[in-house]
This record gives sequence, structure tokens and C-alpha cells, in this order.
Amino acid sequence: MFHYVRVANEILMFFRNSKKLNSEVYLNEPIGKDKDDNVITLQEVLENNERSIEDSIDLKLKEKKLYQKMNTVLKPREREILILRFGLNNSKPLTQNEVAKIFGISRSYVSRIETKAICKLSKEFERKYLIQGLYCEEILCEFDAKPIKFSII
Repeated sequence: MFHYVRVANEILMFFRNSKKLNSEVYLNEPIGKDKDDNVITLQEVLENNERSIEDSIDLKLKEKKLYQKMNTVLKPREREILILRFGLNNSKPLTQNEVAKIFGISRSYVSRIETKAICKLSKEFERKYLIQGLYCEEILCEFDAKPIKFSII
């Protein structure tokens, strides 16, 4: 009688486990076929191409730092040209010609101001890395007489 109960218990446990497995779905199991007769898996259907939360937060922090540097390093005109050109502050990016018309200057002058402003921002960010001792790079802007060399502290 003892063996019968034990075997019955084992059979019952087997059926319970089988029932659980029947409700489990694996991501790599085929769920169908596409029009070209290729196998489609659940993983392909559920794949998410959106940014992760970490990437979104990192981007927001970098944007905040950029705006802070723009406010402290750039002249108002340089800052406004970059905002208009690259569509910052949730605005639509404009061409150099469109920005030139707004400011009443030539397109080539907009280009020079834009390049100089980006160079200023680049130097400021590189200076930050130098202070932290994390980054080594040579910076050469077309407006500088000589490159600034950084070395790890």
C-alpha cells in the first residue's frame, strides 16, 4: 500500500508540473511564419527598440549640462544661433540661410559664428574632463592659434 501511495503521489506531481509547463511560453519558440515562410519567434514580436530608462536619464542629464554650459560660455547671439540651427528647446531646426535672414547677416557669417560657438563649448567640456583627470585629447579649433594639449593628471 505504501508503494502505491508513493507512486500515485509521483504521478500526481508529474501531472501538476506538466500543467505548469503547458502554461509557460518561451521567447525562442516559433509562434508562426511570415509571408516568406520564415519562422517568427515571440522574441522577435516583442522586441523593443525604444531607449532604456537609463539612456533617457543619461540623455536628459547631458542636455541639462549642455544648456548650462551654453548659458555660461556663449554670448547671447552665439547661443541663439545654436538653438535655432539645431532645434534646441524643442524647436524646429533651421537652415543657415533661415537663421541668416532672422539676424540680417550672411549665411557664411552664421556658419562662422556656429563653428566658433561649438568650439567654445567643446573646449569647456574638455576642460571639465581635464580637471577630473579622466580624459586626454588635443583640441584644435580653427579660431585658435595653437592646439591645447591635455594630459591625464
